[in-house]
Formats: sequence, structure tokens, C-alpha cells
Amino acid sequence: MHPHTTPHSRPHAGTDSGTRSRRGARLAAVGATLLLALTALPAAASGAATSGAADGDRVLVFSKTAGFRHDSIPDGIAAIKELGAQSGFAVDATEDGAAFTPRNLARYDAVVFLSTTGDILNTAQQSAFEGYVRAGGGYVGVHAAADTEYDWPFYEGLAGAYFQSHPAIQRATVDVEDRANPATAHLAPTWERTDEWYNYRTNPRERVKVLATLDESSYQGGAMGEDHPISWCQDYRGGRAFYTGFGHTKESYADPAFRQHLLGGIRYATGAAHADCRPEQGYRPLFDGTSTDGWKQAGPGSFTLDAASGTLTSTGGMGMLWYQARELHSYSLKLDWKMAGDDNSGVFVGFPASDDPWSAVNNGYEVQIDATDTPDHTTGSVYGFQSADLAKRDAALNPPGEWNTYEIRVQGERLRIWLNGVKINDFTNRDPVRSLRQGYVGIQNHGEGDEVSFRDIRVKDLPAKGGGHHQHHHDG
Repeated sequence: MHPHTTPHSRPHAGTDSGTRSRRGARLAAVGATLLLALTALPAAASGAATSGAADGDRVLVFSKTAGFRHDSIPDGIAAIKELGAQSGFAVDATEDGAAFTPRNLARYDAVVFLSTTGDILNTAQQSAFEGYVRAGGGYVGVHAAADTEYDWPFYEGLAGAYFQSHPAIQRATVDVEDRANPATAHLAPTWERTDEWYNYRTNPRERVKVLATLDESSYQGGAMGEDHPISWCQDYRGGRAFYTGFGHTKESYADPAFRQHLLGGIRYATGAAHADCRPEQGYRPLFDGTSTDGWKQAGPGSFTLDAASGTLTSTGGMGMLWYQARELHSYSLKLDWKMAGDDNSGVFVGFPASDDPWSAVNNGYEVQIDATDTPDHTTGSVYGFQSADLAKRDAALNPPGEWNTYEIRVQGERLRIWLNGVKINDFTNRDPVRSLRQGYVGIQNHGEGDEVSFRDIRVKDLPAKGGGHHQHHHDG
């Protein structure tokens, strides 16, 4: 937003209505006759032990085993129930496959497979679960969930990869790739922890968004090489899926960092938090969290670098930190951002090199970050030119205090914007004075009192013509 703009209040759409509409869609899918019986269905009918209130989100923890049984399962159930009580979702726990009916599954926003092993569902139960996922249900796989249902192709795709082997329990270094996802945003770039480290039969990177990998040089027994994913997420056939390879040990479920990791994955799966879980490859960093090499401040104010958290935070203004090392032409720009409150910033694209931030305003385009203003001046808008699709924007937006991810895709004179993996704006430049075909990119420090933070600014070169399809990019 520009300094002369006067904001007015616009209520932020909460997550409860979206979550309930997803649950409603699943309920509708099982038929009106089944809906009549929902209120009379006790949790005990499926062998489930219930915890928490019944009015908000509801999660089913499934821990049936037909192979190795982890002694940490009771600790995991207790931890998830505690997280639910603290975070406002109810938790049912069961080891009975009979819980997997269309009617019963429709009651839940996500199902957690907690160190399940072997063949645990029959054909009818598998079919019910497939229908649940296709209708928008969420899946959370914990640790040995990857050692489950080896003859069920749908489940292999949902979990992301099958277990192959593991060495002895030991300490290892985890490299956190995605620090905007609710499951990993709280973590430092590296995470030292002790667990049982799985090798997987395949590398899922081409199909999922990898959140964290293992540094195989930090422990003995890794068998996947330099790219060893250990946690990931994806949108899968209508539903949301999150998997973590952590969680073998009892101690894991008392570890605050792991509990927050697990909670974030559950919140993503239920739809309470949003993230860009599309596969991502081929990007190179412009800001990797360690330095601002290649960047230059234009105008008053500045950005403060916190190298420990890999974060840039705006101070004062109105100015702009712009990437002067390279002019961009046709590209996908991704970056993670977070507002502290009702704050203001933006991402400038397509402007000529200049030490005057107003040159970017007058010659480029700004993708806005601002919770409260007129539609063409709020988050996701091309500032002053075109509003975002507000319904899609509000459904995808995380509130202040939580991280969001933009993809800003520029090809020719076309500018498209994705928020947490959802396309919310599609703009074409028709101003002869401006051009998106070449220019620089920058982030705005708007003014005193506006605190917006940025992480992981990265770019990928694209074919020059707009509207084309290319690897891992689609108008989803």
C-alpha cells in the first residue's frame, strides 16, 4: 500500500466456515439418508475413545497394526489428544477398521495413521477411505504409516512413499526446506534430533512438497543419498496429505518441537491452516536467510536480517529492498511472508533499476500484502489495478502471525498470483508505459509500525510465452 491510502476495516474470513463446508461436502457425498443418522452415531459405535469438544474440527487417530507394533503409540495418542484440547479440535482414537465407513469418516476433518503397520483395512474400508479423501478429507501419516498397505496403490500415493529399511536409533541433522508450512515454520534451518530414520523405496519429491530432509553425513545407515526426504505434504486427489517420518520413540511425543511439527501437519490436513504443497523443483535462492548479498535498499527505512531464523523484517519507510544482481524476464518468484498484525508491505515486479522506490511504484507493479483496505489494495491484489478473487483469497489466507507463501508468475505481459498454492489473481498488463517482459523485483518496507517478515525468496526461469505449461506449474 502507498502511504496516502486510508485503510478501512474488512473482516478477515475465519477458517471455521471453510472447514465446516468441507465437512458438509463429505456428508452430502454419503447421502441424505445417512445424514439423518449422524447425530445418533456415538463414537463407541466404531470402537473410538473420544477426547475434546464436538463443535469444532474433529480428528480420528487410527493405530491398528498387523506387523511391528511401536510402543510409542499410546504416547502418540495422548499427545494428539493434548494438542487437540489445547488447539480446539476433538480427537477420537480407534484400532477398529470398522470405523472406516462413509458415514463415520464424514464426521472427521482428518484421519491420523499413527504408526500403523501391515494390511489393516479390508476392501470395503479402503473404498470408504478413498471416497473420504476424494471428498476433501485430510490424511496425516506418522512414522510407520509408510509401512502400511503395500498392495493398495491409492494409499501409496497418499502416503507418498513406502518404508524400505532403517538403521539403529541415533541422532541426526534434519535440513528444513520449507519454513512457511505450519508443520515446519517454527523450526530453525537445521534441526538436531534423535529418532529412527527411515529409508524409503522411492523418493517422492516429484509428487509432493518436501518439507525436510535428512543429512546422511550426520548419521550412519542412510541409503537415499544427498536427497533424503523425511517429511512432506501434498494435495492428493481432492484431499490434503501430510507425512512425517519422525515419531518412533516415546520421547518424541514429549518434545515441544516435534509436537508443534505434528500439530502443524494436523492443522494443514484439517484445513485449519494453509500451505503451498505443490511439488517444487528448479528454484534458486535470491535470499536464503543468511545474507542480503545481491540486494540493495532504495529509499528510507530498512530490513533487519535475523540470520538465526533466516528472516528479513521491515522497518520504517517508505522504501524497498530490491534484488539488483539480476534483471528478470520470464520467471516464477516464490517467497514466504508473515504480518505481525494489521501491517502493510508488497512485492514489486517489472520495474527498471533505480535507487528511488517510487520508480517501482510508477513503472512496475506491486503485489500487495495488507489485511484491511479496498479490494484492489489488499493482499493478493495487483495494487491499484486489479483485486484478487476475494473468495479464493480469503479461503487460502493464513492470518497475521502465521506464514503465507506467494508464487508470482510473470510470462510476457501476464502476471499470475498464487497464495498458499491457490491461484487468486490473473492480470495482463495493457499499459504501454509499463512492461512485465523485463525488470527487477523487490520487497517493500512501508512505514513506521508496519512489520512484515520474509523468508526464502527464490526464483525459477520460465519459457517466455505466457499461458504455457511447464514442469510442476499448472493453474491449480
